[in-house]
Amino acid sequence: MELEKLSANTCFGGQQLQYSHASSVLNCCMRFSIFLPSIAANQNVPVLYWLSGLTCSDENFVQKAGAQQYAEQYGLAIVAPDTSPRGEGVPDDIEGSYDFGLGAGFYVNATEAPWAQHYQMYDYITQELPALIAAHFPVDAKKSSIFGHSMGGHGALTIALKNTERYQSVSAFAPITSPIRCPWGQKALGNYLGENRKTWTDYDATELVDKATRKIPMLVDQGTGDQFLAEQLQPELLVEACDKANYPITLRMQETYDHSYFFMASFMKDHVAFHAKALKA
Repeated sequence: MELEKLSANTCFGGQQLQYSHASSVLNCCMRFSIFLPSIAANQNVPVLYWLSGLTCSDENFVQKAGAQQYAEQYGLAIVAPDTSPRGEGVPDDIEGSYDFGLGAGFYVNATEAPWAQHYQMYDYITQELPALIAAHFPVDAKKSSIFGHSMGGHGALTIALKNTERYQSVSAFAPITSPIRCPWGQKALGNYLGENRKTWTDYDATELVDKATRKIPMLVDQGTGDQFLAEQLQPELLVEACDKANYPITLRMQETYDHSYFFMASFMKDHVAFHAKALKA
């Protein structure tokens, strides 16, 4: 599969790159960003996948999170895909809302028309994109971990819990822990997957914890000043599910922090170090 390089910037001694490619899974042209630490010039490096939240593209994390300096320090590649399919013919929310459609793929495989033709983000993140990265960049595909924010935190948790043999660790900032129990998730899953709520549980971290075949390390940071905490995020539901499943989780409630990239940048070093420890164990 061919890649088109869109940009290249030296960053903390490594390279911050952006590419586009034709996606056969999503039936559109997609973009992703990848940071390669300087050590990747001489050897394959572990790879960390970042999943962004509602309204974001691949660029928000790259420009605001400040992760590159820590990825350089620990010798990790970081891949940041877009949050949904894009382009001509890709359907969007008819009302143009921010929480569904473009920029809001929720990392699921849609089964309902008209979404199913393009919105196959679960397969894109777990199959097509990793194969593309392994084929074109100096990464060790057997050493992969995943993290994300909000909708992307939901994506990281559910993808990791369903693929524990593939990822060495998972972490999240302010994740949607149970989309079947919050307005954002109910809207997205209802539209993408249809009215049968049993199918929704395949994309809900609180429903997947006890099905995990391996207990990989899990870290969650949540700000107490987050405006979406009570209605949309509900971290207590994930902790309860982990307790019932005897699944170890580290949840850190960070006083006064909100839902923004200021919050994520403040604790990004901790998350990259957390993954580096698991990836290099």
